Amino acid sequence: MPKPSTTAYPVYFKQYVDQVPEEDLSAAFSNQWPVINNFLSAITEERSIYAYAAGKWTIKEVLQHIIDTERIFNYRALCFSRKETASLPGFNENDYAANAHANARTWQNLVEEFMAVRQSTEWLFNSFSDDMMTSFGLSNNNPASVQSLGFITIGHFYHHQKVIEDKYLSK
Repeated sequence: MPKPSTTAYPVYFKQYVDQVPEEDLSAAFSNQWPVINNFLSAITEERSIYAYAAGKWTIKEVLQHIIDTERIFNYRALCFSRKETASLPGFNENDYAANAHANARTWQNLVEEFMAVRQSTEWLFNSFSDDMMTSFGLSNNNPASVQSLGFITIGHFYHHQKVIEDKYLSK
């Protein structure tokens, strides 16, 4: 199944889908594992509490955001695959970050949680039939396909990896 067309997701998610080099979703999940492992293991506990400017998230808060967002995308994918007809709610990422208390956790604990969530994500998407993958649903009154949510999830990680590399680790 080829990468989803731009009509399969809201336009603001194109920035994430475009970051995924693979055309095959399963290959994209598999190929991202070593990237995730290498990237997250290189960040120390001390560095994880760094924010590059006042009012910006720490690296811990960015990882918590990735975890929260991946769970939300998974819920949407599950609902759409099961033919949910209601529009699912959006979420305010800043409210979620403010209420997650990521900085009170250890970096290792957040990394382990992300790895568990990602494994669950991959299992979920591998469980979908072709028919389920092409199912559409609404979130925040915007249509998206199940398959596109998989690519968005992978690209979302790449997006934040680049932000962390450029704004947090290059200093």
